[in-house]
Amino acid sequence: MKKVFICVGTRPNFIKITRFERCLKAYPQIQYCLVHTGQHHDYNMSDVFFNELKLKTPDFFLNIHGGSQIELSAKIMVAFEKLILEEKPDLVLVPGDVNSSFACAFAASRNNIPLGHIESGLRSFDKTMPEEINRIMIDDVSDLFFVTEKSGLYNLEKEGKDTAATHFVGNTMIDTLVAYTADIDASKVLEQLNIAQNTYSLFTFHRPANVDNKENLEKLLELVSYATKFGYAIFPIHPRTKQRLIDFGLEEIFNNPKIIFSPPLGYFDFLKLVKNAKAVITDSGGIQEETTFLQVPCLTVRPNTERPITCEIGSNTLVELDIKTIANYLESIHSGTYKKGIVPELWDGKSTERICKAMAEYLGV
Repeated sequence: MKKVFICVGTRPNFIKITRFERCLKAYPQIQYCLVHTGQHHDYNMSDVFFNELKLKTPDFFLNIHGGSQIELSAKIMVAFEKLILEEKPDLVLVPGDVNSSFACAFAASRNNIPLGHIESGLRSFDKTMPEEINRIMIDDVSDLFFVTEKSGLYNLEKEGKDTAATHFVGNTMIDTLVAYTADIDASKVLEQLNIAQNTYSLFTFHRPANVDNKENLEKLLELVSYATKFGYAIFPIHPRTKQRLIDFGLEEIFNNPKIIFSPPLGYFDFLKLVKNAKAVITDSGGIQEETTFLQVPCLTVRPNTERPITCEIGSNTLVELDIKTIANYLESIHSGTYKKGIVPELWDGKSTERICKAMAEYLGV
């Protein structure tokens, strides 16, 4: 029996690992253990996803949250090292680029436990982003590289990674979207918000460069207000963003009747809003992928992306935080002249199966 730890800690990562329990049933010689670091721990950011997506109850909950990025990562490393020394997993698998993934990857590597990285090879080439540093460092200590798009293959080869250990598998986030399409379609969130299909723009913002700077946050609010020219704006507001609005004295935006604010939403409700939006304006990573698969126009307010395929062939466009530029794109979206995009190769709902097959071969089972 081989023991595999899959480590998660944040909302985006829960979505990336939903199919492993089902897929690993084909490999009875692999014992799958889910480790939750606790980085996202409250109901809206964690529990609702476990409940909706029927994720197994974590086998190990480290209950580490709060503090600075360094403090959080250090606490996770200490707790996870203690766990792996006791449990002795044969392989640790981490998704994405969050601090939990980096901390678990580093602890596994220092204890000579083989490491696999889901979403390996993605690069924004912007080292001011903490996620970029995490991506690079996780790949530097990984033994198995699971790649979502061909830019990842190129980046890993350029960095000298072992091509025999590199697997182009597609996107596990899309596996979840495909598996739960019926549940997404059944969501009643449109009725609850009293909003019709294709009558609104959907906004999400949380990155420090956009919300921790008062001038930039004011520009974002100007953008949200401008979008109401075409209909409603729906803004499921991240706790970080809401706090910044309060800190900077910008609460007046809450009084605009054409802007619908909500707390962070569950997976089904949020994807129902994405699927039926006229446009999505975001600074998220994963939403670029979901909109590409759903072929929904997406404007990503960032200078770069680690997911270039979403712009090259998908429905995503990088835009600077400039109202005139974004207004022109919104005009093209609402006039029907914006690109539709196509779905990338291997984004077919079977990526988790490919990862499990590669893991089983690596472990010799």
